[in-house]
Amino acid sequence: MSAKNGSIKLVAGNSNPALAQAIAQGLDLPLTKAVVRRFADMEIFVEIQENVRGSDAFIIQSTSFPANDHLMELLIITDALRRSSARRITAVLPYFGYARQDRKSGSRTPISAKLVANLITQAGVDRVMTLDLHAGQIQGFFDIPTDNLYAAPLMVRDIKEKFDLSKVMVISPDVGGVARARGLAKRINTPLAIVDKRRERPGESEVMNVIGDVAGYTCILVDDIVDSGGTLVNAADALIAKGAKDVYAYITHGVLSGGAAARISSSKLKELVITDSILPTDAVTKAPNIRTLPIASLISDAIARTAAEESVSSLFD
Repeated sequence: MSAKNGSIKLVAGNSNPALAQAIAQGLDLPLTKAVVRRFADMEIFVEIQENVRGSDAFIIQSTSFPANDHLMELLIITDALRRSSARRITAVLPYFGYARQDRKSGSRTPISAKLVANLITQAGVDRVMTLDLHAGQIQGFFDIPTDNLYAAPLMVRDIKEKFDLSKVMVISPDVGGVARARGLAKRINTPLAIVDKRRERPGESEVMNVIGDVAGYTCILVDDIVDSGGTLVNAADALIAKGAKDVYAYITHGVLSGGAAARISSSKLKELVITDSILPTDAVTKAPNIRTLPIASLISDAIARTAAEESVSSLFD
């Protein structure tokens, strides 16, 4: 396929080569030949090995662990494309790192999500495409067009295939995620409950109460990011204690740092379903109760619509 005003070029960084290849297959296009490597002192070197002059270039790169390396790869690939006369450069960020730092959390602290947005814009990106931002207002941190895609349709399809919806209740693991959980509950026409928690320090949470009657229901926890897994494990414990039949979780971005995979494996969670926006580690792949939901088809459809100057939001109508 080709763009409305030029050919499409897909350039992949090193953050998630499997996802990049799947997106390319969905578009029936090859990945653009490029070298993204390190010098001995770990400086990043990029060389685009095809003609991209006048093309509609899409860089596929999650800024996941190691976040700073993958962010620098994105910036340097952007510069290489800009200096190679690409017509338009779109940064496709299945996972946008630093998104959790979207406000001042205390005195003399940064708003790192805004800083990263500035870096991406100043590098020469013309448009950003990402998936399930931690907070929707982060779109406003970019002074360029930004498409925030949603994994909810894929999750809804999977839930409908695997559960009797008459016995399902959607759960928000905290008060801040109520809007996201309510949206999914509305799509599948199920009731909603909330886990009220108090976070004592970063990476740790203490479940305080369950708001709603979950007894006898199969509970599905919904959130955008799972990192340490502590919130999910504590929430599952609280839900089971309140009479829930089983507890599942559908989370878009499986950061799963440190011993999170082992923590999930030994928890009362029946299953954690994540997307492949972040390349799964070996520990995640081997975990018996963690399953990955592919998102390549969603992103490839969005890229095709962007290249053809068609509506992206209609994907979610």
